[in-house]
Amino acid sequence: MGYRTLLREHRGLLAIAFLAMFSSSLGQSFFVGLFQAPISERLGLSAGQFGTAYSLVTLVAGFAMLRFGPSIDWIAPRRFALTVFAALLLGVLLLTLSPWWGLGLLGLGLVRLCGQGMMSHLGNTLAGREFTTMRGRALGLVGMGIMLGETVLPPVMAALLVWLGWRELWWLFCLLLAGLWIPLLWRGNWPAAPGKRPSRTRRRDGPRPFRERRFWQLLPLLMILPVTMTGLFIYQARMTEDLGSSLAVYALALTGMGLAKLPGALLGGRWVDRLGPARVARLYLLPYVAALLVAILHGGDAGIWALMVGGGLAMGAQESIATSLLVRIWGAEHLGTLRSTLSACMVFSTGIAPAILGVALDLGASFTSVLIGMLCLLAGGWGIAQPILATPEARGA
Repeated sequence: MGYRTLLREHRGLLAIAFLAMFSSSLGQSFFVGLFQAPISERLGLSAGQFGTAYSLVTLVAGFAMLRFGPSIDWIAPRRFALTVFAALLLGVLLLTLSPWWGLGLLGLGLVRLCGQGMMSHLGNTLAGREFTTMRGRALGLVGMGIMLGETVLPPVMAALLVWLGWRELWWLFCLLLAGLWIPLLWRGNWPAAPGKRPSRTRRRDGPRPFRERRFWQLLPLLMILPVTMTGLFIYQARMTEDLGSSLAVYALALTGMGLAKLPGALLGGRWVDRLGPARVARLYLLPYVAALLVAILHGGDAGIWALMVGGGLAMGAQESIATSLLVRIWGAEHLGTLRSTLSACMVFSTGIAPAILGVALDLGASFTSVLIGMLCLLAGGWGIAQPILATPEARGA
């Protein structure tokens, strides 16, 4: 079955998951970063204080994901979506209207938790759990919701800032999302609740990822891409300077990254269905490996373009691979628990990684040396994951 047939026969469920992924843009770093200056001014924080506060609320959101994310394994998806969307709107109201910086930060935390965290969790879990033979393709399609936000929202918001203030833009975006969500919540083709709330004993009998060796074997492979790409985004000025390029080239290459995610997602989803997630997991980082080698050996504008495009191709494919692997190894009935744990780990690591990378740069390391370190980490994570990728559970044998 191809993508056209999948869209024709399951467009209702795919629309819900796609909208959830697009709605997560409201809490993504790229969206919040567009308004960092006015948000800092409203909260009375300097740029450095805002960065510290942002890291803290992000880490708190990661812990909250561990607590509330597994509930999608037993709560009806419609109710889960309604609760998350209501909390997201509350966060926006607190952030934009609160006269006290403490409530403003609480609002920012809710936006991060319910936007980047719970909305993407909802979209990925629905696609991963409700589809079986077409899981990879479904995950690839719904993942394009985030790509749409990353590609369209920055230029649109920058253009609208000429006429509207930042708070009015946030309210306008929320009204747009509400106009899309209300019909789906009212008449959408929602699946039933996946099961009853487990007792304490049953929850202890379910997967406990932090206590399983298999999870720790997979984790480095699945985290290396978001961790290293976060470092490239945060230290873009230093990267372009050391590699002999410019921020103008980097800005154009970012657009190339967004476009590269599309074939990465569509091809990755198709290959996951045809070859299995374990086999594709061994290969999907090859474009990023080639990009790192070009940047290390050649540098310049070509190095920047290679990093963005190669990273975009791999990032587009990763979500369908990761979710399919979790389902294949542990089963779809526990996907909410597993995905929330993985998401929390990514939040923690992407919050800590920039600090470690900043220390290395402050100690005099060149960005080329940093890229070599990233390549070594990638090779190490790939090697650690091989034993679990070779098991019958991962291969579906």
